[in-house]
Order: sequence, then C-alpha cells, then structure tokens
Amino acid sequence: MFTPDKNTLLNLYNLDLHELLEISSKYMSNEVSFCSLINARNGRCSQNCKYCAQSSFYRTDIESYPLVSIREVQKAAYDAKSNHASRFAIVTSGKTPDESDFSTMLDMIKVINKIGELKSCASIGILNEDQAKALAEAGLVRFHHNINTARSYYPEVCTTHSWDERYNTCKLVKKFGMELCCGVILGMGESVEQRVEMALELAEIGPESIPVNILMPIPQTPFENYFDKIDEENILRTLAVFKIANPKSVLRFCGGRMRLSPENQELALKTCVEGMMVGNYLTTIGKDPVEDYNTVKSLGKVVI
Repeated sequence: MFTPDKNTLLNLYNLDLHELLEISSKYMSNEVSFCSLINARNGRCSQNCKYCAQSSFYRTDIESYPLVSIREVQKAAYDAKSNHASRFAIVTSGKTPDESDFSTMLDMIKVINKIGELKSCASIGILNEDQAKALAEAGLVRFHHNINTARSYYPEVCTTHSWDERYNTCKLVKKFGMELCCGVILGMGESVEQRVEMALELAEIGPESIPVNILMPIPQTPFENYFDKIDEENILRTLAVFKIANPKSVLRFCGGRMRLSPENQELALKTCVEGMMVGNYLTTIGKDPVEDYNTVKSLGKVVI
C-alpha cells in the first residue's frame, strides 16, 4: 500500500495540474454522497478562531440564538432527506457541548435515527470521555470535528484552544466506535508545505470523511481580507493531494466551494471529490440542492 511522505506529496503537488488530477482520479469511486446540516445554536462562542463569524471576540453582523427545538431539527432532517442527503448533522457553536443542552442534543440524535435512510451526525465541539460515550450510546453514527489547519499553523488561527485538543476529540470518537468526519479550512494563510502537512495529519487520523472548506472571509474578523491566500488552481492541487494521501476517505466539498468556478467544481468531482454538503452552511449560503443533484447526475455519478 502506498504510504506517502512529505517530500513525495510536495513533488506531487507541484506536478503539471492535469497530471496530478489524473493520479488522484485513480483513487475515485463513481459515487457521490450528499449530507446536510442544521445550525442548531448560533453565535456567542467563547473561542477566538480568526475565521469565524460566531466568535464573541469579533463584532460580526450575525444573529445569535440558543438551541433550536427538536421539532425544528426533525423538519430540517426530513427536508435534507428529500434533497437526497444520506446524512444529517446537528451543529452548535461553542468550544464544548453545553451541559444544559446536552441531553436535548442526545434526543435530537435519536429523532434523526428514527427517520430512516438518514444517518445521524453531530458537530458540537470538543468532547470529554463521558460525552463521547453518551453520544455513542445514543446511537450517533458520525461525529464531525475538524483539525482546521496544520498543527504547525494552528496558533496563527486560534489561541483559546489547541490543535491537540481537537486531535484528542478525534481519538475519542474512534475509541467509542463512531465514524469520524474530520477536515480543514483552506486559504487561511497556510503555506503549501502546511497543506501537505494537513494531508499527512489526516492520513494519521484516518477519518471516514474529510470535509474541505475554503475560507469565505467574514467582515470584522481577522481574516476578512484573506481572499488572495489561495486561488482556484491551488485549491484543486490541495484536493488532489488530500485524495492521494487519504484514498479510503471520502473527500467532501463543504463551505466556500463557490470560490471555485462551476467548471472547476465539476473537475474536482471527476478527479478527487466524492461528497458534498448540500444546502446552506453555518453562516454562508450554499447552492440549490436540486442544482447539485443535477450536476452530479450529469457527470454520470451515482448519488448515495
């Protein structure tokens, strides 16, 4: 089995783009999986992640609200299923699950699981062992928790918690038998070498799904002027290297994919991306799920 090292991946990254994408396409299936989410609690986060509209450190123009009702989650889950999503996530702001809300979150997971043909996911922050165990016992199928960027670059993105805290949560998820969705945000000022580091760190973690976000700079955050930190070609190069380094993981388009032209989104779906978050994201707008479905079908892919 091919086990890449940093120098190998750097050499691949710098190949002719067509040649690189041809290599990554060898690791592709003909399936594309759709997932969706509900932003179940928004804003007032105690962490200072420099990309995030929900941080209480920055005066962004977003609506803050407490945990939504179980009925709202149920309705959103049915809507996601009607849009061909096979997975549905509850997502909440904050460093860790709020203990006053945690039992309600467990009930939300059980409601999603009862819908049928829809697998439950959650993205609710850094976990301790008891919380991870409770989520597994509630029947949570997949937990989402990004590393966001390379370990070496993390202090440039956030200082109120560490990369290792995120990594430890990923280990807990696996310890208790849940699937793991763990990815990154590209375009936050990281170097090419650090993009390769991310690919290798993800390979060590071994998530079933790797969501790839592309920074959408938010006004009033420290990264508000970071549009020029990555271009379309380097997004494609990074996606290809991620797929080569993580052949068994589903590489998934998430927030910010609209920074790629429609043509390059389709090129990625042909050569390195096998999953999509459909509908809207946390604080940004996505594409119409019908449009995504039609695009995937037009490429001869099977939606799962």
